[in-house]
Amino acid sequence: MTGFPPDFTWGVAASAYQVEGAASEDGRTPSIWDSFAPTADGSTGDVACDHYHRFAEDVALMAELGIDSYRLSVSWSRVVPDASGKPNPAGLDFYDRLLDALADNGISPAVNLFHWDLPQWAQDAGGWQQRDTVARFAEYAEVVVRRLGDRVGTWSTINEMFEHFALGHVTGEHAPGLSLPLDRAAAVAHNLLLASGRAAQVLREHGRLMGITSYAPARPHTDSDADREAAALYDVLQNRLFTDPVLLGRYPAEVEPLVEPFIAEGDLAVINTPPDLWGVNYYSINSVRATGGEVPLEVLAPEGFPRTAFGWAVAPEGLTEVLTTLHERYAEHLPPLVITENGCAYDDTVDAEGRCDDLERVVYLDEHLNAVRAAMNAGVDVRGYYVWSLLDNFEWAEGCTKRFGLVHVDFETQRRTPKTSFGWYRDRIAASR
Repeated sequence: MTGFPPDFTWGVAASAYQVEGAASEDGRTPSIWDSFAPTADGSTGDVACDHYHRFAEDVALMAELGIDSYRLSVSWSRVVPDASGKPNPAGLDFYDRLLDALADNGISPAVNLFHWDLPQWAQDAGGWQQRDTVARFAEYAEVVVRRLGDRVGTWSTINEMFEHFALGHVTGEHAPGLSLPLDRAAAVAHNLLLASGRAAQVLREHGRLMGITSYAPARPHTDSDADREAAALYDVLQNRLFTDPVLLGRYPAEVEPLVEPFIAEGDLAVINTPPDLWGVNYYSINSVRATGGEVPLEVLAPEGFPRTAFGWAVAPEGLTEVLTTLHERYAEHLPPLVITENGCAYDDTVDAEGRCDDLERVVYLDEHLNAVRAAMNAGVDVRGYYVWSLLDNFEWAEGCTKRFGLVHVDFETQRRTPKTSFGWYRDRIAASR
């Protein structure tokens, strides 16, 4: 017995740039991450996990795991390689083959249109600072759903808008590497939300709509008024900026002055296109310190918690807090929840006997599933859970140095080695049925 209902959805998640490779094959053109890489360790996504060529092997691993669903993203620049908007048949063919392989193994795809890999041609035209990118994204959604819509039951538009907004356009840590003041970055936030709404209107007739947003409880670093104010601002930006407009049809009052110059008549109604499910990505809680600078706050790992190899605090109670807070804050406006990402990075190695004993990950996942169950016991409607991730992959600015997978990947040979956590998750899923 696991405490989860028999119809609970179990899955794993990945994103196109992090696993596919084949960066210049079959008509794909560069994304902003191709331009931003290599990262500090010299890694790029040129090959990554070579999923483009090895997807059959990876789907077989999913089948062995016993999952119900695989959450994947589509590479925009693989499907629409230039500003003409003309579809690339070879790029779409890849997703045809992948979806067919999933169907053959009884695995339902949950397809996300955008996981941070904006085509470089769109960035050259102004990227998310330009409202025209919204229209281009809606056109891309039409291309994808026209070809793949007959095999996809659950659609998402944009993964983790906050991270793409903040890390890509404010701090410059992620592609496209911009460091914009908040009054200019606000255009990015609004255009991401508007693009998501426009695409949602395209997708909603072809399956269930699922939002995907990251959450992290914020704690002031000290008891100072400045740190308390910084933590409150972080809570608005991380936990409400990309949720309130979708579920409530309005921006948080604290950010209205920033976004108001970019809002046109009818925008909020489009953004407020109601989803059928709401995806929660959770990894950790954060400590927030005021900086007094142009970027007014700094996010730190809180003291007193075990840490992953990423330096993130292991705090499963934060997941319960996130779920119950959403339940209380949005009430009847909140659709059923799905944990769309949860996982951890550790320095996993394969020993001489071919084993990868990632016991810390087993403990992490077990504790976080217990945290989900605690929220469900408190009345929160949670319908599924996706581990991030199936494979060790290209971990953005960290390159190939941070391993999140249930399966170890040797990036030199592409050898896949299921870790101890793989068997644990397989058994946990089986026990729930």
